[in-house]
Amino acid sequence: MTTVVSARTSAELIGAEEPVLAHNYHPLPVVVARAEGAWVEDVEGRRYLDMLAGYSALNFGHRHPALIEAAHRQLDRLTLTSRAFHNDRLAEFAERLAALTGLDMVLPMNTGAEAVESAIKVARKWAYDVKGVPADRATIVVAAGNFHGRTTTIVSFSTDEVARGGFGPFTPGFRVVPYNDPAALEAAVDDTTAAVLIEPVQGEAGVIVPDDGYLAEVRELTRRAGCLFIADEIQSGLGRTGRTLAVEHESVVPDMVLLGKALGGGIVPVSAVVARREVLGVLRPGEHGSTFGGNPLAAAVGTAVVELLETGEFQRRAAELGEVLRAGLESLVGKGVVGFRARGLWAGVDVDPALGTGREISERLMREGILVKDTHGSTIRLAPPLTVTAEEVQGALHTVGKVLAGQV
Repeated sequence: MTTVVSARTSAELIGAEEPVLAHNYHPLPVVVARAEGAWVEDVEGRRYLDMLAGYSALNFGHRHPALIEAAHRQLDRLTLTSRAFHNDRLAEFAERLAALTGLDMVLPMNTGAEAVESAIKVARKWAYDVKGVPADRATIVVAAGNFHGRTTTIVSFSTDEVARGGFGPFTPGFRVVPYNDPAALEAAVDDTTAAVLIEPVQGEAGVIVPDDGYLAEVRELTRRAGCLFIADEIQSGLGRTGRTLAVEHESVVPDMVLLGKALGGGIVPVSAVVARREVLGVLRPGEHGSTFGGNPLAAAVGTAVVELLETGEFQRRAAELGEVLRAGLESLVGKGVVGFRARGLWAGVDVDPALGTGREISERLMREGILVKDTHGSTIRLAPPLTVTAEEVQGALHTVGKVLAGQV
């Protein structure tokens, strides 16, 4: 990377944001100006290893050459038509994404939250048109500790009071059960249930990996109950866990899969609902839409992302490097780490609360050139780009060890 030195310091730029940006984020005090691969550089030219990867939006690293090339080619041709017209990039994107996931139809959107909202609408429509649930009676069962976005409807079934507080009244029609509890899930499902919506791995909750067999039980339960299984793979999908989709660890095929983040290659917001034909087929013209959903630029980048995943290289890297990550974390247990959960190249690390909050640990790591993000309490998340090297992962964990030992 060419060193970037700004005319304004990090402190000056952070101060300039305060009066003009809504305070809905509390970022670490680093101002990124340039990035490539697994590394970013701030305005003063300091380099950091990115161990967050945009919450998996940067699975292929910053500015992956194939993705940048695809975006440049499309920018020179066509960027937006709206879905009022066809464009020459959308069909290939939808065909290849459906084939990658083993499903039939694609509803392209922009953000992860839009994909979730779209799935809720589709599930309700399916419940009325196909299952025969009485009008306005459809329910959707979700899991405690979930994170599916922050729209008004989605926070209606969040159990995070920070996300919910002050935003009511809330949207009805949701039942919350404990995660990783098949008996509780079965008790909540009835004739009004349109769908069960869960994350195969709960990311925001601290990378909570369910027991082996849980996803298969969800699939079987929903099949018996005649309702849909919706897997929110917005963070867990597209290579992160060592498989294309996290549900593949149990050979499960949901009725709907929700994708986002990495689908846009870290370049543009791209999301999608991918589903069985008889599910997405309930939509008719005018019932749902998006001005930018399925735009040519998004379709071009999304197709390039699918092409990378079709080789299997990134899934293999996540699985192999995940073992490096796991081994390094195991060596830190009892040395400041009290426990961790990992799947593929993704981990939630519980730090001894006596050593600091997750935010405090993140700030200390930042000062040592490692960027991570805290979640609840003293837990930090590690999710580097899948382009990271084993040496970089080991180096990051060595730094984590030094920080926790108070050696820096």
